[in-house]
Amino acid sequence: MLGLAFNVATKVAAAVHPTHKTIDEEFSLFAMSDKQILQEIYTTHVHADETLDDDSLFIIVENILKHATQNVDEIVQGIQVHVDNIEEKNPKASFSVPLCTLKGISCEMQCKPPGDEIAHNTTVAILNKLSKYSWEAKASLTLAAFAMEYGEFWLLAQLRKSDHLAKSIAILKRVPVLLKPTELQKRRQSILQLNNLIKSTLQVIECIGQFNKYSRYLPKEFPGLSIASEHIPVDVYWAIITVVACAKEEETYIRIKKLFQTPTEIMEVFKGLIFTKDNVQPLVDGSTKQTVNIDILRRKNVLLFISSLDITDDDISILKPIHEFTKKDNQYNIVWIPIVEQWTDDLRKKFDILKNKIPWFTVQYPGPIAGIKYIKKDWNFKGKPTMVVMNPHGKVEHPNAVHMVRVWGVKAFPFTETREAELSHSDGEQWVSSVVNGIHPSLPTWIKENKYIFFYGGKDNVWIQNFKNKATALAKDPIFKEAKIELVCVGKDSKGEDDRGVLGRFWTGVESLFLTTGQWQVDSVSEEIQKLLSYKNESGWAVLCKGSTVLVTAHGVSVLKVVEDFEKWKDPVKENGFEFCFTTYYGTIIQGSRQPCCRVDIPGSNGKVPDSMKCPDCHRSMETIISYKCCHTDGPIAHH
Repeated sequence: MLGLAFNVATKVAAAVHPTHKTIDEEFSLFAMSDKQILQEIYTTHVHADETLDDDSLFIIVENILKHATQNVDEIVQGIQVHVDNIEEKNPKASFSVPLCTLKGISCEMQCKPPGDEIAHNTTVAILNKLSKYSWEAKASLTLAAFAMEYGEFWLLAQLRKSDHLAKSIAILKRVPVLLKPTELQKRRQSILQLNNLIKSTLQVIECIGQFNKYSRYLPKEFPGLSIASEHIPVDVYWAIITVVACAKEEETYIRIKKLFQTPTEIMEVFKGLIFTKDNVQPLVDGSTKQTVNIDILRRKNVLLFISSLDITDDDISILKPIHEFTKKDNQYNIVWIPIVEQWTDDLRKKFDILKNKIPWFTVQYPGPIAGIKYIKKDWNFKGKPTMVVMNPHGKVEHPNAVHMVRVWGVKAFPFTETREAELSHSDGEQWVSSVVNGIHPSLPTWIKENKYIFFYGGKDNVWIQNFKNKATALAKDPIFKEAKIELVCVGKDSKGEDDRGVLGRFWTGVESLFLTTGQWQVDSVSEEIQKLLSYKNESGWAVLCKGSTVLVTAHGVSVLKVVEDFEKWKDPVKENGFEFCFTTYYGTIIQGSRQPCCRVDIPGSNGKVPDSMKCPDCHRSMETIISYKCCHTDGPIAHH
């Protein structure tokens, strides 16, 4: 029993608060020893003179929670559980439910923000209310109060489609807020974790009851009996605080969810998302390094830059032009929200370094972020930088504008989904300009002169050198001189050395462009972008452009064959032109050879992964394969 209780105690950490405590906080729930807990809670306990039929109460609670958790499994996971498989027990007919006591406990658990100290204080307040009950009864009553709310929620979820009364009550209880298919999918993991925690807590309280029942028949000298008996109050404490945490978990999420569904002044939305009710902190102004009141956000459009501390100078640099552009009319503010699971001295130093690089506003780190669950589940935050665009009324205009900012920069203003759709349709075949900007100093001139440009690269240096030699020979051939062909190797500097900074920015840009255009259109342009992204890990690839217009996106094997065979197709160039002859011969090569498998790697942390995808070559549905990757960020073997 002690092991089971300890297991539940460790699980409750994630439920009590979404992020761990900062190093500056005075109170840390999980730093408390059993002795400290006993000192805190013994003062709440007096001689147990309130009688309660613990067995009957627990039977009712067990029936409620078993059926409720079954409903969760059916609704969320689609698992069909037969009612006959659930053992139904009956309480004594004479049992009288202590309804007023349960309502009082329920009131203590409601409308409280998350946090270690608040959860602890709520638990102590409940114990004070139940001071005259046995330790077993304290746990059973608290779980019963929670079961009333939790059971009612899932009962309404089950009945609301067939019962008009249930439907109306469900609306008052905000049941439809959580049970939309899209919301269930986003919240699936959290709901299942909560469900499992409830099952574990039920098991712990059952063990406490069984121990009390059977220990009275054991001799006092029975091995371990005294230790287990002394530990019962601690087990009850953890059981109650787990129930408190479960109640707050859902309440906080629904409160924030409702906040975003109702037009509200942006500053109030921001306060509700970031801070607990009694812990509103000022922001840090990056331009002056001074703290400012959050009133500065009032009636403004706010760009929430959300990230872990693993952000690069490139991540910051793409927002600097946006900051400079938007601060002119004083209608937009950027706020950095750092997400940290557990603060350490090293992370605090890293935060200070990053904060000094950022000229916009920053949220400080005195405590957990109230809306971390909402940020992770509804905005798909998984660690990589995200930029949520909100208007002055707190409405989300774009759930993640980072990709459109990477692709179009200031041109993406005002960073709404409507603007993203406009840009996606307007760029057309000239999309390459968005991802090659800054790769070569002569590129703007070449594009303006409408020259033919080969962009090429790959994992195999031998292929890269081979393509360079063959393509250079083609460009220097007298027949092709009028075509004015230039070569740009992506990821190599002027000395031929690897330039991983340029290469990283290029592929990040391609990924952002794919995610940005792919959600608005599926056409030849989006297919070419998808095709290029599929070549990211290939030995070689090339893109042929005329000015900023993309003509061919090719796999290394096929495009190398075309440039190697230029003697076979160069004769008609004077009459038909380089572009026609190249693309015609390339089409012949494609049709006459077996194409390699197409693989598109999309980082799962970007929050916009499509549910399905068609192959850009054969247009069949692509197979989904899950893989995991680690680049040892900031470690001694980091890949830079």
